[in-house]
Amino acid sequence: MDERYGSRSGHYNLRPRRERNLNRWNDATLACYSSNNWPADGIIHSQHNIHQGLKIFGKAGENAITTELKQLHSRQVLEPKHGQSLTQKEKDDALPYLMFLKEKQTGQIKGRGCADGRRQRLYMQKEDTSSPTVAIESLLISATLDALEQQDVATVDIPGAFMQADMVGIVHMKLEGKIADLLAELEPDLYRKYMIKMNGKSVLYVKLRKALYGTLQAAMLFWQDLTKTLTDWGFVTNPYD
Repeated sequence: MDERYGSRSGHYNLRPRRERNLNRWNDATLACYSSNNWPADGIIHSQHNIHQGLKIFGKAGENAITTELKQLHSRQVLEPKHGQSLTQKEKDDALPYLMFLKEKQTGQIKGRGCADGRRQRLYMQKEDTSSPTVAIESLLISATLDALEQQDVATVDIPGAFMQADMVGIVHMKLEGKIADLLAELEPDLYRKYMIKMNGKSVLYVKLRKALYGTLQAAMLFWQDLTKTLTDWGFVTNPYD
């Protein structure tokens, strides 16, 4: 390990951080950074908002956004709404949908979408939206006991985890610009009749049928759904944590 990563150093016996390799960035990518928008630390960050990302990644960025939107569509997360059917307050409270693009180490362009749930803090209490989280000490103790008792241990990744849970209450979201256009291309007959133009930009209002990352209640709803599923299968909740 020391031969590969270098010798350990410092009070906490950690290895020094390796130098970042920027060789994988091509000239087109570097050209998108002018002296005005070059990061203050001199490092090119791999996550970009949609405007920066599309400028850097082009068609590959569009494909990444479409892949992310396909998940919302196939999982029936969104219920499109006519703008005139919503009150002005509902429009004002609609959560913006954010999209970020990043390049993975493999060179694949990945889209990451989420709702901007910050305005929900004005009317939702923390105790009503926070999900219980296991303490790291409990997790380490449990892992130690598993090793001591030679237990079989399995881990599982739940794709689109939050979107497995139904949304509770009425939460509207607003998709704008390129995001709305790309969603409409997935299923024109479903989405185009709900599209409106605002300041020359496509806008689509939707109601959330499923919990979505970024909404304050998503983690709690997923935890409740997962807990019910596991207990229905016969698992027992740990009484200590």
